[in-house]
Amino acid sequence: MIQLTQGGAYLVNGTEIVPDTADAAAQIKNKTGREVSKSEAAQNTMAYGILRDHNTSGNMEKLKIRFDKLTSHDITFVGIIQTARASGLKRFPIPYVLTNCHNSLCAVGGTINEDDHMFGLTCAKKYGGVYVPPHQAVIHQFAREMLAGGGKMILGSDSHTRYGALGTMAMGEGGPELVKQLLSQTYDINMPDVVGVYLTGSPIKGVGPQDVALAIIGAVFNNGYVKNKVMEFVGPGVASLSADFRIGIDVMTTETTCLSSIWQTDEQIREFYDIHGRVEEYKELKPGDVAYYDGMITVDLSKIRPMIAMPFHPSNTYTIDEVNANLKDILHDVEERAKVSLDGAVPYSLQDKIVNGRFMVDQGIIAGCAGGGFENICAAADILKGSYIGSDGFTLSVYPASMPIYMELIKNGCAAAILETGAVLKTAFCGPCFGAGDTPSNNAFSIRHSTRNFPNREGSKLQNGQIASVALMDARSIAATAANKGMLTPATEFDGEIGKYRYHFDADIYKNRVFDSKGVADDSVQIQFGPNIKDWPAMGELPDNLVLRVVSEIHDPVTTTDELIPSGETSSYRSNPLGLAEFALSRKDPEYVGRAKDIQKAEKARMKGEHPCQAHPDVKPVMSVIKKTFAEASHVNTGFGSTIFAVKPGDGSAREQAASCQKVLGGWANIANEYATKRYRSNLINWGMLPFLIPEGELPFKNLDYLFFPGIRKAVEEKADVIKAYKVSVEEDRLIEFDLRLGELTDEERQIILKGCLINYNRVD
Repeated sequence: MIQLTQGGAYLVNGTEIVPDTADAAAQIKNKTGREVSKSEAAQNTMAYGILRDHNTSGNMEKLKIRFDKLTSHDITFVGIIQTARASGLKRFPIPYVLTNCHNSLCAVGGTINEDDHMFGLTCAKKYGGVYVPPHQAVIHQFAREMLAGGGKMILGSDSHTRYGALGTMAMGEGGPELVKQLLSQTYDINMPDVVGVYLTGSPIKGVGPQDVALAIIGAVFNNGYVKNKVMEFVGPGVASLSADFRIGIDVMTTETTCLSSIWQTDEQIREFYDIHGRVEEYKELKPGDVAYYDGMITVDLSKIRPMIAMPFHPSNTYTIDEVNANLKDILHDVEERAKVSLDGAVPYSLQDKIVNGRFMVDQGIIAGCAGGGFENICAAADILKGSYIGSDGFTLSVYPASMPIYMELIKNGCAAAILETGAVLKTAFCGPCFGAGDTPSNNAFSIRHSTRNFPNREGSKLQNGQIASVALMDARSIAATAANKGMLTPATEFDGEIGKYRYHFDADIYKNRVFDSKGVADDSVQIQFGPNIKDWPAMGELPDNLVLRVVSEIHDPVTTTDELIPSGETSSYRSNPLGLAEFALSRKDPEYVGRAKDIQKAEKARMKGEHPCQAHPDVKPVMSVIKKTFAEASHVNTGFGSTIFAVKPGDGSAREQAASCQKVLGGWANIANEYATKRYRSNLINWGMLPFLIPEGELPFKNLDYLFFPGIRKAVEEKADVIKAYKVSVEEDRLIEFDLRLGELTDEERQIILKGCLINYNRVD
């Protein structure tokens, strides 16, 4: 079904794979009649060409990228614009789209949501942007319909910013990276590796894009095969997939931890642009006659079967047939994994979901940037026709990804077919993806065609004894399960017809509702604020030395951004940095906030010119031990704060708050064996936090220990490879030395850390 090469591979004429072995050059010459070097072939990927066209450094090994367009949603755009305003923003230098799809249905928080929306509208007017009101479109569907373009690059502040199927290389990053673009700075990365995804065959009836995506995620996530690399989709199988099908696979590439994605394009993609009135944006993309890839994933589409990603990660994949055939064993395995994910905080069992030997689920959701596409919902409607979801506990909700899709579903009758079953059709909203909509009951099991199934993303709260489960599935199998009133069923068991519906895009829907400045800024517009929209607190520069207390120690194999800062109801505080910070690690380590704020007292006192020992009793004994070896260390040149240890933090969302919440609570660093994603590490750096690395093995410190970093400012300035650190043992009256590394940092990233954060780096006094 899926095979991975060990090492690189060449693609010849788009159809033949030649592994990078000793005789590869001879094979290529035999097939093409000419010699092609590996370096030349590496420049023949689609990814290389797009990156070259957007690179401003003149050095293809060290890229400085300028994007064509930006996009954000209402959990992130307030913080981004506030940061840019503090740095002297006058106008948006490139098209910037602000969508309102993440909190449009929240019923708590008073005026908070609409205050943020009005902030966005007035900023779009003042700075020359585009504002998409609530319910009109989820962020990525609007981008597909109105922003994407062949050979273009788009940067978004949502991790699922992926438009590769349309020939657009898109990346999801934390807000500070968008701030840099708004300030006409660059996105700086090393030239990424490019991994080919070679598709053959065509999917059988009942198999949808989520099935293909989950199969790929299951094959590459745990081994890091595509981590921080570009996935390039090629091969004869691409032509067998519609534009919507490709989009559905593409958006899920985020869950592989790849950097970005790009697909070869053809007449089906041209037709997509034509339907949306933007045919001029189409560009044919394909690799050169000999292209070199740093790895190759071969996918036989005809062998993919309906998949399910069981709790609590998109990589925990099985075929639905496997689950049904080995129900008790697989459910037991999930329960055992849950002990790690949930830290044993709540009782967790799935055995009661087995009824008469079959697995019964409680809820179905088809929604958002992954599930809410036109073809997905039409296929679900065909499978559901003539069936009823029943009047028991099972529910089904369907969220079209945009109002134009919703309108077409009404016109072609699919909306009526869905509603007749007892399902509910809702407006464009990302809520079910992050726990702000359709939260199931305690101990319920939800199957969703959405993007993630991390713990708590369905809205449950471990600290309140609440837990529910999410499994990821394709819309087709969700519909087949709904037709069986909740009994887990693969869509391949459906023996009826799944039709092909032609899509007609109604552009007037957006023309009548979306504000588009056409890039013209109006400085006379006054920004509309709300009482919950707060400025970022003042942050100091990196001091000469640091004393950091370890205030959380996490040994899970992977720590998600949702565990670092929960989504869902906490998002009501998204525009209030200090208010949101109160929820940091609340579902993973409820003691974190109190511990971080406790040691932060010392730094706050120091910044006021007071002696920190007056604010915290530990300062004097800790500094007494330090001064025996480092006599020059004092409260004048030594800062105080906190750090956390996690094995592999940062999987998941691009939300910068996963780092900024730590920073506003006095965090100066993370210590990790590795970082799950580039975007989380970048968020740490942009908030002035040190992204320390420590080798796997026994830690030289534990939670609540104090660590001393002498000369840390000088080490950053002088690009030290190894950072000397010390555990401060007051009991033994000594320092215990150990080593850390910072990994590669650009000169700009070092300056941001030295200044204390990106705001300080760019601040206009």
